Amino acid sequence: MPIGTAVHERTFKLCESLNYREWSGYYTVSAYEAHHEHEYNAIRNAAALIDVTPLYKYFITGADATTFVNRVITRDIRKVSVGQVIYCCWCDEQGKVVDDGTISRLGENTYRWTAADPSLRWFEQNALGLDVKIEDISEKVAALALQGPTSARLLRQIAEADIANLKYFRVTHGKIAGVSVDISRTGYTGDLGYEIWMPWDEATKVWDELVAKGGQFDLHPTGMLALDVARIEAGLLLIEVDYTSSKKALIESQKYSPYEIGLGRMVNLEKEHFVGREALIEEHKRGAERQFVGLDINWDEVEALYDKIGLAPQVQSTASRAAVPVYDVGGAHVGKATSTTWSPTLKRMIALASIATEYSKPGTKLKMEFTVEAVRHRVSVTIANLPFFNPARKMAAPAL
Repeated sequence: MPIGTAVHERTFKLCESLNYREWSGYYTVSAYEAHHEHEYNAIRNAAALIDVTPLYKYFITGADATTFVNRVITRDIRKVSVGQVIYCCWCDEQGKVVDDGTISRLGENTYRWTAADPSLRWFEQNALGLDVKIEDISEKVAALALQGPTSARLLRQIAEADIANLKYFRVTHGKIAGVSVDISRTGYTGDLGYEIWMPWDEATKVWDELVAKGGQFDLHPTGMLALDVARIEAGLLLIEVDYTSSKKALIESQKYSPYEIGLGRMVNLEKEHFVGREALIEEHKRGAERQFVGLDINWDEVEALYDKIGLAPQVQSTASRAAVPVYDVGGAHVGKATSTTWSPTLKRMIALASIATEYSKPGTKLKMEFTVEAVRHRVSVTIANLPFFNPARKMAAPAL
């Protein structure tokens, strides 16, 4: 049975819909109101406050901490400065992705590592022979994401930290409501935003300060339904939806390499040995069989399908995580759409997809299965560059 996060007593009082889901053993709000429209609009037009405490979190220290991190991930941690955050993935011996997450370099040999799935055993297995301490701090550290165009101004007002000069994917230390916090300019929305890391037992003080001062910045507590739409617009992967962890895959085709899920740029084959390096060198030589792409769905064809049976278009307002077949124009199966949504900002229907490499070039025309009234049809889609939505404010410095 799920349990509450560090701020559950606050989110529960605000969750009028009582619409919850389970995330890593915790109760997580899907939508605070009956519909997630206001929460999505907060992400894109104001400020959204999201409880992301259920992320798995690890604290890595010791003389060999940097060596250990470099042994596990595909990127080169030696190129990362203290105060910098990186997004990365880590693979098994066959070069298939185990998980993806962020690593904050808090000191020369001090790191905070986040993961979607529990990773302690995997880390410990790969730390043998090294002077490194790996501490699971998932239940000691709470995390809140503050996302949206007004998030920087709100933080600057309440945080005793240098928010004005905090660059994209950097982390700083400070205080909010007297609580010591780390603030990173990161997030899962593809917009201007921050993530705040704090001691578990003091998280409600930080939440209360954000809510108390957030009114003038149109702050809205925001749940997972709105976040799901935003992350698809941003072209961001979701494990067990857009790809399967190699630890959970039942057959080989369910396993993905970094090159197959858009993370090839995060593979540094020149660095010293890391788990999966030899397999990735071979794949780099021969080329990946699949690519992670965006799909623009032909809305005129969707409308026509509904019009033909006398209905107005009925598009689900929540993002779909159901895999849908994709075909070439001749009818051959070439891949699958993994996450699909109507984008309120872009005013079009979009999807993330895994497509055979030969069909993955932007502009390529394909067909995607689309069901109307229990009848399966095919509508035209076009391969699109990712991300779909990428505002300048996301990386602007200063972000005010």
